Amino acid sequence: QVQLVESGGGLVQAGGSLRLSCAASGRTFSRYGMGWFRQAPGKERKLLATISWSGGSTYYLDSVKGRFTISRDSGKNTVYLQMNSLKPEDTAVYYCAAVEGGTYKYWGQGTQVTVSS
Repeated sequence: QVQLVESGGGLVQAGGSLRLSCAASGRTFSRYGMGWFRQAPGKERKLLATISWSGGSTYYLDSVKGRFTISRDSGKNTVYLQMNSLKPEDTAVYYCAAVEGGTYKYWGQGTQVTVSS
């Protein structure tokens, strides 16, 4: 019922920045809590950041706290992840997801982020 499409990934040198976007369509976007995840080859998908439907509450994984910022613009049905001071270990496929019924039910297709040494 909800479709999510990520964009903004690419290749960047260590210390650089990228801004990821997640565009939503279908159900009313503003009623959903949103999260950003990433998955590197051979590793489990990891939750990086979350934001409430109102945008007033956020959570960050310790390893990205102070470097990454999650935000949303409900009027544009878009959630963002600003990534600064990128490190090679940040290299992964990044996904956005929407919460329904207490679980992350809807997922985007992912966007590749590669950070060179």
